[in-house]
Amino acid sequence: MFTKEYWRSSAVKLRQTKYLAIMATMIALKAVLANFSIPLSETLRINFGYMITSVEAAVVGPVAGMVSGAVSNTVNFMIRPSGTFFIGYTISAMLGELFYGLFFYRRRITLPAIIGAKASVNYLINVLLGSLWSSMLYSKGYIYYAGKSVIKNTVMLPVEITLLYLIFKMVLPFLQRRQLVVPQNKPEPEKQD
Repeated sequence: MFTKEYWRSSAVKLRQTKYLAIMATMIALKAVLANFSIPLSETLRINFGYMITSVEAAVVGPVAGMVSGAVSNTVNFMIRPSGTFFIGYTISAMLGELFYGLFFYRRRITLPAIIGAKASVNYLINVLLGSLWSSMLYSKGYIYYAGKSVIKNTVMLPVEITLLYLIFKMVLPFLQRRQLVVPQNKPEPEKQD
């Protein structure tokens, strides 16, 4: 599955106007949605950017998605700066696109794939890397931030999986009609550009 052609097919989208327009739209949507969240408690909020990120990664793949993640993170910081720009968060944004791309690009998007993608992002990026970035930027140690992050990401995981599943249920028919994702009712193809 992850052949040289797989990576090239995603990279080629960086030179195609249709996909650049899709990426620009997704970056704009992520910037707008960064201002909105639903509070569940004093420390827990439902954010919506990951939904746009995952749909984008399903369409453009991991390589183009990582470029979009870097641009999106930079644009969001320029629109709403908070503190000093930190490259670690850009790396996390890029890796989020990479993981979603690996699970969704040129593949059938199933509930197990959604669970795997969201759990990978929550624990490998949000907990492991996010805690590292927080410990580098702020006064407390890695274990402090990791402990808080594990609890938050574990509590939010079922909610985020459910929302992501519902979003894909809504957008997949449209994406299939536009031939932006592989047909979801057939076996995964060997090649697609």
